[in-house]
Parts: sequence; structure tokens; C-alpha cells
Amino acid sequence: MQVEELDRPVPDYLGGELMHVQFAELPVFNQDRAKAFYVEHFSCHVAADQPMEPRGWRWIELQFLDAQTTLHFLPREDEKLSKGPVLVLVDNQIEETVSRLQSRGVEIITSPKPAPWQPGVTVAEFRDSEGNRMVLSSR
Repeated sequence: MQVEELDRPVPDYLGGELMHVQFAELPVFNQDRAKAFYVEHFSCHVAADQPMEPRGWRWIELQFLDAQTTLHFLPREDEKLSKGPVLVLVDNQIEETVSRLQSRGVEIITSPKPAPWQPGVTVAEFRDSEGNRMVLSSR
């Protein structure tokens, strides 16, 4: 399956810019630990880190290099690890990324392999510091 580029002008009501997703929500137990994980392992930039509520929860957004969409942390509702994937991160250097993560002690759930649902795409899975099952996928 090939992804097609839009070959049409951006509608006037969008102000000349394409619409995008502002943030993807990621459930976490510990905001500081999660922030450190994504900054250290994926070189994320802290786009926002502001107090949000009296209990100490903060509004945190992390941004991947050259991405418009950020990760936003939500409090995890329970202690259970996610069974299925929470997010898919696109990475065209999956083997190198998995090797780097593994050398730093990150749990690798599945090593890089061809995606059975999309020929030519490679996928791998890891678990982040908060128990989220995450997918790495090539384009």
C-alpha cells in the first residue's frame, strides 16, 4: 500500500496550512521518569512543562525532531501494563534504534521483522518506562 501525497490546494478555511494532530496522549505513572525516558532514548525536546493542578500533575508535551505532533502525558488509571500497542513511532532506522534501546536496558518485545499487513514495512515493539507497549515502524 502506497501513501499518496495530497495533490490539491489547502482549503481557505484552514488558513493556508494543513491540519495536524497537536498531541497524542500517553498514560504514565511517573511524569519525570517518562520525560527522562523519551528525552534520553529518542532525543525528544520538552515543548511544555507547566503546573496543571494542585496535586502536582503537570502539563508536559514532548516533541520528536521535525514532528508537529507532541506526546502529552496523562495519569495512568491502573497498575496494569498495556497489552496492545499504545502508539506507533515511525523510524526508518529500526534495527539501529532497537539495538541502541536494548543496549540501554529497554525491554524489546519483538525484534525488527517484516510487517505482515504491509509489504516493505519493518516493525518492532518495545516497552517504555511506564509499561506502555510501543511500536516502531518504518514508512
